[in-house]
Amino acid sequence: MDILKIALEWAKAEVFSTRFFMFFAILFLIASIGFWQLGKTDIARAYIIPTLVAGSLLMTIGLGLFFTNKSRITEFETAYKTDAPAFVESEILRAERTLKEYKTVVFKAIPIIIIVTSLVLIFINTPTWRAISITTIAMLIVILLVDGTAHARIEAYHKELKLVDLRNEIKK
Repeated sequence: MDILKIALEWAKAEVFSTRFFMFFAILFLIASIGFWQLGKTDIARAYIIPTLVAGSLLMTIGLGLFFTNKSRITEFETAYKTDAPAFVESEILRAERTLKEYKTVVFKAIPIIIIVTSLVLIFINTPTWRAISITTIAMLIVILLVDGTAHARIEAYHKELKLVDLRNEIKK
């Protein structure tokens, strides 16, 4: 039953964490409305669409992860009660896949996109491209912040799963 508690705590922490995507999405959407209503300069007007897009993307990510992880809470209990060893094995595999995705997407691709976007910011000096670049960098930093903590949580969860799996192997 200890592993079920650990799995449920992990899923609840993920549900809480995804709220930060939604929080930052709301901030980007408010900024977009602010630029639309109060923007008088070309650069201020150029931020309207990029912040709207960034807010929409962050909200989509947040809502998608929120509902996915919320449903996992009930699925975990059912799967654990049905077949605990199979549940542990499937969670180990899922955690390993997720850790590989973090390594590739979050910690390699996103920094590369930030670098490319920074170069665009340096070399293209129009209000629209500046707004797009700065908004993209801001959105990607939010993703790095939230996913950085999520990575640490799933890494710890994976270690706990491996310990439980090891204990089960020893019992056999």
